[in-house]
Amino acid sequence: MSTFNPSFGAQLVAPNRTRFRLWAPGKDKVSVEIEHGKSLPMQAAGDGWFEVEADVGAGTQYRYRVSDDLAVPDPASRAQAGDVHDASIVCDPNAYQWRNADWKGRPWHETVLYELHPGAFDGYAGVAKQLPALAELGITAIELMPIADFPGARNWGYDGVLPYAPDAAYGTPEALKSLIDSAHDHGIMVFLDVVYNHFGPDGNYLGAYAPSFFRDDIKTPWGQSIDFRKRQVRDYFIENAIYWLAEYRFDGLRFDAVHAISEKDFLVEMAERIRASLPAERHVHLVLENDDNSAKLLEQSPRLLYNAQWNDDMHHALHVLLTGEREGYYIGYVGQPEEKLARGLAEGFIYQGEASIYPGGEKRGEPSAHLPPTAFVNFLQNHDQIGNRAFGERLSALADLHALRAASALLLLSPNIPMLFMGEEFGATQPFLYFTSHLTPELADAVREGRRQEFAKFSAFSDPATRERIPDPNAEQTFRDSIPVADADVAGAWRDWTRALLAIRREQIMPRLQGAMALGSEVLGPASVRARWKMGDGRVLMVAVNLGDAPVKIDFERLADGKGGTILFQSDGVEDAAPGGQLPEHSFIAVLEPEE
Repeated sequence: MSTFNPSFGAQLVAPNRTRFRLWAPGKDKVSVEIEHGKSLPMQAAGDGWFEVEADVGAGTQYRYRVSDDLAVPDPASRAQAGDVHDASIVCDPNAYQWRNADWKGRPWHETVLYELHPGAFDGYAGVAKQLPALAELGITAIELMPIADFPGARNWGYDGVLPYAPDAAYGTPEALKSLIDSAHDHGIMVFLDVVYNHFGPDGNYLGAYAPSFFRDDIKTPWGQSIDFRKRQVRDYFIENAIYWLAEYRFDGLRFDAVHAISEKDFLVEMAERIRASLPAERHVHLVLENDDNSAKLLEQSPRLLYNAQWNDDMHHALHVLLTGEREGYYIGYVGQPEEKLARGLAEGFIYQGEASIYPGGEKRGEPSAHLPPTAFVNFLQNHDQIGNRAFGERLSALADLHALRAASALLLLSPNIPMLFMGEEFGATQPFLYFTSHLTPELADAVREGRRQEFAKFSAFSDPATRERIPDPNAEQTFRDSIPVADADVAGAWRDWTRALLAIRREQIMPRLQGAMALGSEVLGPASVRARWKMGDGRVLMVAVNLGDAPVKIDFERLADGKGGTILFQSDGVEDAAPGGQLPEHSFIAVLEPEE
C-alpha cells in the first residue's frame, strides 16, 4: 500500500472521495471542474494554496479553472486523458497489485546500466519483452529516458511539462508499474531520468496562475528559470522524486543537467529528504548529470547524498581518441587526450578546478581522486552524445571497429559503473536522432530551424545547403530511423563480446568493488594508458588499453614469470605481442594481480 501523500494534486482520501490541492499564488479564486460540467469552488488555504474535497473516485477527469478563459490540467497530474492540454485523471496509487512487494533492490556496485528510450521499444510493454535477453546479457539495471508527459506522441522526454504523469504514448501507469515489476522478476533494477531544471515549451501553464514559480533574472537555454528559492517549488520537485521511488518503486533516479539549477543547496536538500523518506533497507540510487563536477555531492561519508555522476569527461576523452574530432566541447580534450584518459581512470573527473576551453575558459570541477571508482558512471555512448550530433551517428559509424572493441572492454572491465546505450550491445549502426512531435506548426518550424542553426558554427555545416539535410525533428520518419535494429551480420559477434565481458565483470570484478580505490595510472604512448586499482579484497586490478594505430611498449615481466596474477581478458594479438613487451594497436588487457 502506498503511503506517499504529496502536497500537490488530487489525492484519494476514501474510495469515492478525492482531495484536490493547487498552489496558485497569482490567483484570488480557483475552482475544480469535474467531468460532465460540475464545478466546485476551492477554498483558499493560505500561502497561495487552494483546496477542496469532492465525492469522486479514481478515473474521474478534472481541470482547474484559474480564470474565466482558462482551465488547466493539474501540474501534479498522475495521468492525462489524452495529451498535455487535456484533462487530468484521478488515480488510485494502490490499484496495481505488486508481485515483488518485498524487492529491496541491488547494491550500487552491482550496477550495469542500459539506457533506453521507451518509445523505441514500443512503450512499457515492449520494454518488458526485452528484459529476459538483457538479463541474460548481464545487464542489471535499465534506465528510462524521461517519461513525464510531453506534447505529442514522440519526444526524447526532455520537453516534459507534467512531471508526475507518465506519458500515455508509452502506456498506462499500471503498465509502467508492470514493467518495473517484471524487471524485478529478472533481478533488474529500473532507473528513471528526471528533469528538474526546466519545462518544455508547450503545455506548461504554471506561469498563468503561479508566476512566482519562475524568475526572470537568470537566463537558461530553455526559457524561464525555475525559482528554487521558493519552498513550494522545492517541494514540488522533491516530492516528485519521492513519488517515483515510493509509488512506482523505481530503484534509482538520474537527475538531468543539475548544473542549470542555481540554488546548489537544493541538491543537498533533495538527496537528504529522498533518503529520509524511504525505508533504510531499500537500495535506492541517485545519480547526477552535473557539468560542475562537484565532488562534494558524491562523498560517501559522513552521509551518502548521491551515489554517482555521469562522467562526461571520460566520454569526451575517449571520443576524441576514437574519432579525432576536435570541435565543440571536444576541444577541451584534444591536447594530450591520453593524459586526460589516464587522469580520468585514476581520479574520476578530468576537470577538477582547471579552466575549460569550452565554453568560455571558466574553471570547472573539484578534486575527485579520493572518491571510489563507483562514484562515476562511464559510457562510450548515450542519448546526448549520439543524438546531439546533426546526423545522430553512433561510434559504430565513426570509429575503427577494433579500437571500439578495445574501448568497450575498458568500459566494461574498469571498476567504474558502466553504461550502455540501447543497441550498443549488438553494434547497432542506426543513428539516434533528435525527434519531437510538437502539435503546433509554428513550434515545429522553430525547433527545426533552431536545430539547424545550432550547427552553423561547425565547419562541416557552414554551407546552408548542408544544414538543410539535417533531419526534421518533427518528422515521424526521424523517430523511426532512430530505432535500433540488429544486423544479422554483426549483431551476434557484438552480443558475444558484450556477454563475455559482463560475465567477467560479474564473476571477478563486482565481488571486489566495495572498498576499491585507484592506485594510479600512466601513459604508455599515443592513445594508450595503463591504470591500477586496489580492490576491496586486496587484489590489484590492472587494465591497459591501446586505442592507437601502432604498438606501444609495456612491461609484462610480472606476467611472464608466472607470478603476475591472472589474465581476466585480453583482446586478439595481445598474447603474441606480450613476450616482446608490446601492447598491439587497438587492444586491451585486464589482469588481476596478487595482493600487495
